[in-house]
Amino acid sequence: MELKKKIRNTGGRKPKLAPVKYRYMVNFNEDENAFFRQRFEGSGLDCYSKFIKAVLFKREIKVVKVDKTTLDYYVRLTQFYRQFQAVGNNYNQIVRALKMNFGEKRALQMLYRLEQRTIELVVLSKHIITLTQDYEAKYLQK
Repeated sequence: MELKKKIRNTGGRKPKLAPVKYRYMVNFNEDENAFFRQRFEGSGLDCYSKFIKAVLFKREIKVVKVDKTTLDYYVRLTQFYRQFQAVGNNYNQIVRALKMNFGEKRALQMLYRLEQRTIELVVLSKHIITLTQDYEAKYLQK
């Protein structure tokens, strides 16, 4: 008869497959520390060791800079785009109402005025696109 050894369950954490057990220490002077902190804060990582590993092993480090003026510009541009969509919806409703409520001659007269305003909006939108492209070329980093 074979005696089986009872394995006692000790509980706790399961051992890692590849434990991290090698540690290194580095010292910085004031300038180096300021540079290190600036790069670390720009990286968006939450731990110094993750940042150092990413730099050492050439992983991609994402630096997110929030430019308040650019953010404000795009918020206003988005609001303007919404207003442009509302004008388009109103345009369709006006054309339908003109068709149903007025005679042909009067409707054509009003449509001509509407067409002139539409051309002004197209010119304005092209100007906005040009300004946006100029802004991106001058102020945004790629």
